[in-house]
Amino acid sequence: MAASIFSRVLPQLTDFSYLLSNYYTVDADTVADAELLDAEKLLAVDLSIEQDSSVPQILIYHTHSQEAFADSVEGEVSDTVVGMGEILADELRSYGYNVIHDTGVYDLVDGVLDRSAAYDYARASVEAILEENPTIEVIIDLHRDGVDGSEEDFVTEIDGYATSKIMFFNGLSRNSDGEALSWLPNAYLMENLAFSLQLQVLANAEFPGFTRKIYLQAERYNLHLRARSLLIEAGTQLNTVEEERRAMAPIADLIWQVLS
Repeated sequence: MAASIFSRVLPQLTDFSYLLSNYYTVDADTVADAELLDAEKLLAVDLSIEQDSSVPQILIYHTHSQEAFADSVEGEVSDTVVGMGEILADELRSYGYNVIHDTGVYDLVDGVLDRSAAYDYARASVEAILEENPTIEVIIDLHRDGVDGSEEDFVTEIDGYATSKIMFFNGLSRNSDGEALSWLPNAYLMENLAFSLQLQVLANAEFPGFTRKIYLQAERYNLHLRARSLLIEAGTQLNTVEEERRAMAPIADLIWQVLS
């Protein structure tokens, strides 16, 4: 099914101006060109994996574990992005994948919220998990976006229920002049970009309105650890816990389609 959807939309997506304006938001600190965002190449990347529930295949973790929602109960982990990670893990397990959910806390220092080194702390932990579990092929860093007062609607409807919108996120390891950030190499950048674009194309076809545009920023955000590394901003602080929970099933469905 995915291949037929990709072939149907490809003629439009080969128009770089259309692709950029309809599928991406590019932060001012970086730049993306037609060579980098070549839809034909990105949609042709084979990201499928052999399902084998006997060994770990997917890792879910949270660089920012303290992110919560509009009606989260303070101190209730299930109401935070970590709780959403466990729901997503269970959804993916229902497709036959062996999923590790890392609930480590990387954004608290001595009990105080501190995100200045969260990506460094998370990277060290994830690298240790990968060393112990070399069969892991997919890494998902699940976040909740933080937005300023905005008139944008962050809720969509899926199967008649209010559901949080989500956003796929890529770090390009390049600055606004198009120069590579040599201290943040990512050998898997093309695969990362292919993963998010394939998911976005499928989401537009299967769950219209579910995804915001893919966000591109300059740095790496630990997306260099595996070819199928994905950062997802699921909902915002304006969404309810229930809206967020409902978003996990369609996310899992999209990931399953790409990995299949």
